[in-house]
Amino acid sequence: MSVRIFGAPPRYHQGPGAVRDLGRIARGLAGSACVVIDAGVHALLAEPVAASLREAGVTARVVPFAGEITHAAIEALAADLRGDPPGLVVAAGGGKTLDVGKGVAERLGVPVVTVPTIASNDAPTSATYAVYDDNHVMVAVERMARNPDAVVVDTALIAGAPARFLRAGIGDAVTKAFEAQGCRAGTGFTPFGTRPLLIGAAIAEAGYRTLRAHAAAALAAVERGEVTPDLEATVEACILMSGLGFENGGLSLAHAMTRGLVKARGARDAPHGEQVAYAVVVQLAVERRPEAEIRDLMGFLREVGLPVRLADLGMAGATDDEIDAVAALTMTAPHIPNLPLLVTAADIAAGMRRVEELAGG
Repeated sequence: MSVRIFGAPPRYHQGPGAVRDLGRIARGLAGSACVVIDAGVHALLAEPVAASLREAGVTARVVPFAGEITHAAIEALAADLRGDPPGLVVAAGGGKTLDVGKGVAERLGVPVVTVPTIASNDAPTSATYAVYDDNHVMVAVERMARNPDAVVVDTALIAGAPARFLRAGIGDAVTKAFEAQGCRAGTGFTPFGTRPLLIGAAIAEAGYRTLRAHAAAALAAVERGEVTPDLEATVEACILMSGLGFENGGLSLAHAMTRGLVKARGARDAPHGEQVAYAVVVQLAVERRPEAEIRDLMGFLREVGLPVRLADLGMAGATDDEIDAVAALTMTAPHIPNLPLLVTAADIAAGMRRVEELAGG
């Protein structure tokens, strides 16, 4: 029996006003910090973050970040900091800023604390970060030596962000239970390079149950700008449970399909969370799950405004050639072995067509 790994951030903090605790959290890690902050929320967040650090005695340099997360952008920021390196990187904002902060921290060999201002995915907890080229084409998924040392999720910030971000996070999180099931049933590995432990799937399943119970009400709360118990539960599912679920449970066909969807007409412009929400329905079809189970998932996705067919992704009237192209690119992903059966591009294309039939019926 091979060794298996469980990985997670040492500390996770969530609640309204959580950002006020950032200084105390940072002080336990280092006496100085570079705060890489999303330029889009700089006016909103820079002063509260700096004040919290200052009150805790942590000297801080605030660096706004805008643009694409490329190897060049990471290297440029790391080079700028090497002359007077901080003891800690705080990455605050959306996914790009969190990922560039992770990359900089990895290159400087210092801890990183993530402070997400939206809940559109589970990047805040994970050790991975995506790198793109200047045209927003992914060129690499890199890994830090360890997960972020702390994750600070201020749900008042999440409640103040547009609901579309939370909806995308729900779409990303919904997939993890089904993908963990596929990985464990198949022959694949988790991002840690080992076969999954039982706890990965258990966390992913808990996340899915949480979303079924709370996600619709959470979206309504965000539309009102309110922090509610439903929102707290949904944010925990989207960031913490989803992150732990995929890193320790493994990914599968739903995330593999992004290889094709990011290059497909119309679908390429849909958020990641919407792409994988549609793709997990296809995964169930490819796995030959009962029609009632597929329709049940479709009903939930529709309830929360997520796509269940290609037209919902902006790919109306998909041709056979377009479907075959998505399926062929999906086969290039490393997650293909993470299924309970061997599949071909023809199987994936057939699953896509089956979903189109069910969605129209």
